[in-house]
Amino acid sequence: MQLIHSTNSNISVTTDPKQNQNPILKGLKSFLAKVLIVKSFTSMLFGDNSLKTVGELADGLLETPAYALMAHHLNQDPDCAVLIRDRYIPPVHDLDRLLTYPSDSLGYIYAAYLKKTGFDPNLHAGMTTESDAKYVELRLSQTHDLWHIITGFDTSEIGEIGLQAFHLPQFPYPLGTMLIANSLISATLMAPETLPQLLGAIAQGLQMGKTAKPLFAQKWEEGWEKPLAQWQAELNIQPIQN
Repeated sequence: MQLIHSTNSNISVTTDPKQNQNPILKGLKSFLAKVLIVKSFTSMLFGDNSLKTVGELADGLLETPAYALMAHHLNQDPDCAVLIRDRYIPPVHDLDRLLTYPSDSLGYIYAAYLKKTGFDPNLHAGMTTESDAKYVELRLSQTHDLWHIITGFDTSEIGEIGLQAFHLPQFPYPLGTMLIANSLISATLMAPETLPQLLGAIAQGLQMGKTAKPLFAQKWEEGWEKPLAQWQAELNIQPIQN
Protein backbone atom coordinates (compact mmCIF):
# COMPACT_ATOMS: atom_id res chain seq x y z
CA MET A 1 0.00 0.00 0.00
CA GLN A 2 1.30 3.46 -0.88
CA LEU A 3 0.40 6.03 1.75
CA ILE A 4 0.70 8.97 -0.62
CA HIS A 5 -1.87 11.04 -2.40
CA SER A 6 -2.52 13.54 -5.14
CA THR A 7 -4.83 16.45 -5.82
CA ASN A 8 -6.00 18.05 -9.03
CA SER A 9 -3.99 21.27 -8.80
CA ASN A 10 -0.90 22.12 -10.82
CA ILE A 11 2.49 22.35 -9.12
CA SER A 12 3.40 25.97 -8.46
CA VAL A 13 5.61 28.01 -6.19
CA THR A 14 3.90 31.01 -4.62
CA THR A 15 3.50 32.66 -1.27
CA ASP A 16 1.19 31.05 1.28
CA PRO A 17 -2.32 32.22 0.30
CA LYS A 18 -3.54 31.89 3.88
CA GLN A 19 -1.60 35.03 4.74
CA ASN A 20 -4.07 37.04 2.63
CA GLN A 21 -7.29 35.30 3.67
CA ASN A 22 -9.97 37.22 5.50
CA PRO A 23 -10.93 35.84 8.94
CA ILE A 24 -14.28 34.44 7.80
CA LEU A 25 -12.80 32.50 4.89
CA LYS A 26 -9.92 31.29 7.06
CA GLY A 27 -12.37 30.10 9.71
CA LEU A 28 -14.48 28.30 7.13
CA LYS A 29 -11.44 26.52 5.69
CA SER A 30 -10.38 25.49 9.18
CA PHE A 31 -13.85 24.08 9.91
CA LEU A 32 -14.02 22.17 6.63
CA ALA A 33 -10.53 20.79 7.24
CA LYS A 34 -11.61 19.43 10.63
CA VAL A 35 -14.67 17.81 9.03
CA LEU A 36 -12.43 16.19 6.41
CA ILE A 37 -10.07 14.92 9.12
CA VAL A 38 -12.89 13.37 11.15
CA LYS A 39 -14.50 11.83 8.04
CA SER A 40 -11.30 10.25 6.73
CA PHE A 41 -10.07 9.13 10.16
CA THR A 42 -13.40 7.42 10.84
CA SER A 43 -13.41 5.74 7.43
CA MET A 44 -9.95 4.35 8.11
CA LEU A 45 -11.02 2.97 11.48
CA PHE A 46 -13.45 0.76 9.60
CA GLY A 47 -10.90 -0.49 7.11
CA ASP A 48 -10.85 2.08 4.30
CA ASN A 49 -7.09 2.60 3.80
CA SER A 50 -7.39 3.68 0.18
CA LEU A 51 -5.12 6.34 -1.29
CA LYS A 52 -8.13 8.62 -1.60
CA THR A 53 -8.95 8.40 2.10
CA VAL A 54 -5.34 8.84 3.23
CA GLY A 55 -5.08 11.79 0.85
CA GLU A 56 -8.17 13.40 2.35
CA LEU A 57 -6.67 13.02 5.81
CA ALA A 58 -3.44 14.68 4.66
CA ASP A 59 -5.36 17.47 2.91
CA GLY A 60 -7.30 18.21 6.09
CA LEU A 61 -4.19 18.14 8.25
CA LEU A 62 -2.40 20.55 5.90
CA GLU A 63 -4.83 23.25 7.05
CA THR A 64 -3.85 22.76 10.72
CA PRO A 65 -0.95 24.36 12.63
CA ALA A 66 0.65 20.92 13.01
CA TYR A 67 1.91 20.90 9.41
CA ALA A 68 3.37 24.39 9.70
CA LEU A 69 5.19 23.31 12.87
CA MET A 70 6.52 20.26 11.02
CA ALA A 71 7.93 22.47 8.26
CA HIS A 72 9.42 24.81 10.87
CA HIS A 73 11.14 21.84 12.52
CA LEU A 74 12.63 20.65 9.23
CA ASN A 75 13.85 24.14 8.46
CA GLN A 76 16.12 23.96 11.51
CA ASP A 77 18.27 21.43 9.63
CA PRO A 78 20.42 23.29 7.06
CA ASP A 79 20.21 20.55 4.41
CA CYS A 80 16.45 20.16 4.77
CA ALA A 81 16.05 23.94 4.71
CA VAL A 82 17.82 24.16 1.34
CA LEU A 83 15.42 21.65 -0.24
CA ILE A 84 12.42 23.50 1.17
CA ARG A 85 13.71 26.93 0.12
CA ASP A 86 14.52 25.77 -3.41
CA ARG A 87 11.35 23.67 -3.76
CA TYR A 88 13.55 20.80 -4.94
CA ILE A 89 11.41 18.62 -7.27
CA PRO A 90 13.42 16.39 -9.61
CA PRO A 91 12.05 15.28 -12.97
CA VAL A 92 9.64 12.37 -13.27
CA HIS A 93 11.36 9.11 -12.32
CA ASP A 94 12.12 7.25 -15.54
CA LEU A 95 11.85 3.62 -14.47
CA ASP A 96 13.07 2.17 -17.76
CA ARG A 97 16.23 4.28 -17.62
CA LEU A 98 16.82 3.32 -13.99
CA LEU A 99 16.68 -0.35 -14.94
CA THR A 100 19.89 0.21 -16.96
CA TYR A 101 21.80 0.98 -13.74
CA PRO A 102 23.80 -1.71 -11.85
CA SER A 103 21.55 -4.27 -10.17
CA ASP A 104 22.74 -3.31 -6.67
CA SER A 105 22.11 0.41 -7.17
CA LEU A 106 19.33 2.34 -5.53
CA GLY A 107 17.95 3.36 -8.93
CA TYR A 108 17.72 -0.20 -10.25
CA ILE A 109 16.24 -1.64 -7.05
CA TYR A 110 13.69 1.18 -6.84
CA ALA A 111 12.62 0.79 -10.48
CA ALA A 112 12.43 -3.01 -10.25
CA TYR A 113 10.35 -2.71 -7.08
CA LEU A 114 7.85 -0.35 -8.70
CA LYS A 115 7.65 -2.43 -11.86
CA LYS A 116 6.94 -5.53 -9.77
CA THR A 117 4.31 -3.93 -7.52
CA GLY A 118 2.74 -1.72 -10.19
CA PHE A 119 2.90 1.31 -7.89
CA ASP A 120 2.82 4.75 -9.53
CA PRO A 121 6.08 6.68 -8.98
CA ASN A 122 4.37 10.00 -9.73
CA LEU A 123 1.39 10.17 -7.38
CA HIS A 124 2.74 13.51 -6.17
CA ALA A 125 1.83 15.02 -9.57
CA GLY A 126 -0.74 17.75 -9.14
CA MET A 127 0.18 18.59 -5.56
CA THR A 128 1.16 22.19 -4.90
CA THR A 129 4.16 23.84 -3.23
CA GLU A 130 2.51 27.11 -2.28
CA SER A 131 3.66 26.77 1.33
CA ASP A 132 6.59 25.08 3.02
CA ALA A 133 4.23 22.51 4.55
CA LYS A 134 2.69 21.61 1.20
CA TYR A 135 6.11 21.28 -0.39
CA VAL A 136 7.21 18.92 2.39
CA GLU A 137 4.14 16.72 1.83
CA LEU A 138 4.76 16.70 -1.92
CA ARG A 139 8.38 15.64 -1.47
CA LEU A 140 7.42 12.96 1.05
CA SER A 141 4.86 11.65 -1.43
CA GLN A 142 7.40 11.60 -4.25
CA THR A 143 9.93 9.66 -2.18
CA HIS A 144 7.63 7.46 -0.06
CA ASP A 145 8.58 4.23 -1.84
CA LEU A 146 12.26 5.11 -1.59
CA TRP A 147 11.88 5.31 2.19
CA HIS A 148 10.38 1.79 2.12
CA ILE A 149 13.41 0.51 0.21
CA ILE A 150 15.97 2.29 2.39
CA THR A 151 14.42 1.15 5.70
CA GLY A 152 13.27 -2.30 4.57
CA PHE A 153 9.72 -1.85 5.83
CA ASP A 154 7.38 -3.68 3.46
CA THR A 155 4.05 -2.33 2.17
CA SER A 156 1.79 -4.46 4.35
CA GLU A 157 -0.43 -2.48 6.71
CA ILE A 158 1.92 -3.19 9.61
CA GLY A 159 4.98 -2.36 7.49
CA GLU A 160 3.42 0.96 6.52
CA ILE A 161 2.84 1.84 10.16
CA GLY A 162 6.42 0.90 11.01
CA LEU A 163 7.58 3.35 8.34
CA GLN A 164 5.28 6.05 9.68
CA ALA A 165 6.85 5.53 13.11
CA PHE A 166 10.29 5.94 11.53
CA HIS A 167 9.34 9.49 10.53
CA LEU A 168 8.54 10.68 14.02
CA PRO A 169 12.01 10.91 15.64
CA GLN A 170 13.18 12.64 12.48
CA PHE A 171 10.43 15.29 12.45
CA PRO A 172 6.91 15.68 13.93
CA TYR A 173 4.94 14.30 10.97
CA PRO A 174 1.19 14.93 11.53
CA LEU A 175 0.02 12.36 8.98
CA GLY A 176 2.30 9.78 10.58
CA THR A 177 0.96 10.35 14.09
CA MET A 178 -2.65 10.14 12.87
CA LEU A 179 -2.03 6.94 10.90
CA ILE A 180 -0.32 5.31 13.87
CA ALA A 181 -3.11 6.37 16.23
CA ASN A 182 -5.72 5.09 13.79
CA SER A 183 -3.95 1.73 13.41
CA LEU A 184 -3.75 1.23 17.18
CA ILE A 185 -7.43 2.03 17.70
CA SER A 186 -8.51 -0.11 14.76
CA ALA A 187 -6.37 -3.08 15.84
CA THR A 188 -7.58 -2.85 19.43
CA LEU A 189 -11.23 -2.90 18.39
CA MET A 190 -11.16 -5.26 15.41
CA ALA A 191 -7.95 -7.31 15.35
CA PRO A 192 -6.38 -7.39 18.84
CA GLU A 193 -4.32 -10.43 17.90
CA THR A 194 -2.23 -8.17 15.63
CA LEU A 195 -1.29 -5.75 18.42
CA PRO A 196 2.04 -7.38 19.41
CA GLN A 197 3.30 -7.32 15.82
CA LEU A 198 1.98 -3.79 15.27
CA LEU A 199 3.60 -2.49 18.45
CA GLY A 200 6.84 -4.22 17.50
CA ALA A 201 6.87 -2.49 14.10
CA ILE A 202 6.20 0.88 15.74
CA ALA A 203 9.04 0.32 18.22
CA GLN A 204 11.41 -0.68 15.41
CA GLY A 205 10.47 2.34 13.36
CA LEU A 206 10.96 4.73 16.25
CA GLN A 207 14.38 3.32 17.08
CA MET A 208 15.55 3.31 13.46
CA GLY A 209 14.36 6.86 12.91
CA LYS A 210 16.15 8.03 16.03
CA THR A 211 19.55 6.70 15.00
CA ALA A 212 19.35 7.39 11.24
CA LYS A 213 20.54 10.56 9.57
CA PRO A 214 17.80 12.85 8.16
CA LEU A 215 16.18 11.09 5.22
CA PHE A 216 14.22 14.16 4.15
CA ALA A 217 17.49 15.96 3.39
CA GLN A 218 18.59 13.41 0.81
CA LYS A 219 18.61 14.10 -2.92
CA TRP A 220 18.12 10.47 -3.86
CA GLU A 221 17.79 11.24 -7.53
CA GLU A 222 21.37 12.53 -7.67
CA GLY A 223 22.70 9.20 -6.41
CA TRP A 224 20.68 6.62 -8.29
CA GLU A 225 23.86 4.75 -9.25
CA LYS A 226 25.06 4.40 -5.63
CA PRO A 227 24.58 0.89 -4.17
CA LEU A 228 21.61 0.58 -1.83
CA ALA A 229 23.85 -0.90 0.87
CA GLN A 230 26.11 2.16 0.66
CA TRP A 231 23.14 4.51 1.06
CA GLN A 232 22.03 2.57 4.13
CA ALA A 233 25.50 2.57 5.66
CA GLU A 234 25.96 6.30 5.09
CA LEU A 235 22.55 7.02 6.64
CA ASN A 236 23.23 4.74 9.62
CA ILE A 237 20.31 2.43 8.83
CA GLN A 238 20.12 -1.28 9.60
CA PRO A 239 17.20 -2.22 7.33
CA ILE A 240 14.36 -4.52 8.33
CA GLN A 241 14.99 -7.98 6.94
CA ASN A 242 11.82 -9.32 5.31
